[in-house]
Amino acid sequence: MSAVPSVISGHGINFSFGEDELQKQILFDVSLQIQPGEIVLLTGPSGSGKTTLLTLIAGLRSMQQGTLTVLGHALHQATYNDLIQLRRKIGFIFQAHNLLPFLTALQNVQIMFDLHPLVDRQEARRRSVAMLGEVGLQDRIDYPIAKLSGGQRQRVAVARALVTDPQLVLADEPTSALDSVTGREVVSRLQTLARQLARPILMVTHDPRILDIADRVLVMQDGRLSESTTGR
Repeated sequence: MSAVPSVISGHGINFSFGEDELQKQILFDVSLQIQPGEIVLLTGPSGSGKTTLLTLIAGLRSMQQGTLTVLGHALHQATYNDLIQLRRKIGFIFQAHNLLPFLTALQNVQIMFDLHPLVDRQEARRRSVAMLGEVGLQDRIDYPIAKLSGGQRQRVAVARALVTDPQLVLADEPTSALDSVTGREVVSRLQTLARQLARPILMVTHDPRILDIADRVLVMQDGRLSESTTGR
């Protein structure tokens, strides 16, 4: 039986910000493998390179050194169109939400279907309403983002990331603005996605309350990656 290919496969990744004497290296010889259906938590101090690695995997930054293949896309050789194709397959939950404040909760979720033109507007609305209901915001779908609490905004961000049934979910501190009950509901929804649909989750977190959902815990320290403990 042939081995199942990794969803994420990276080797020897180096990344720096700035140029010349102002250059600062952030990632040092990072290598990682993530398999279908795995839930992997990425922990470590602030400024250690966790978010930088996450944005490289999402195709939001360009590779500099090393190799990185995500969902079959070789990002170290990727064109702009390659990156667009990859982003259509990924659900990204940003720490700062990255919601449009002048749109409603529903509109912020439904906008994801702009990347999926084969889904008609009626179906996009139906799926967006249903996903907002799953994160407990069925009575807030027509509220402008500016009128929602921080926790409610984070739940909109989670709904937006999951509504198109992504092949990979990347999450940057998804429970940071949530109370313990809501945070558990959010990660349970992500856990279900991973288990039932074999969708892998890579999640940056400082939240010790959710370590139990992980298959593996990776630790980033001063730009270097190591494996810590088994979550389950």
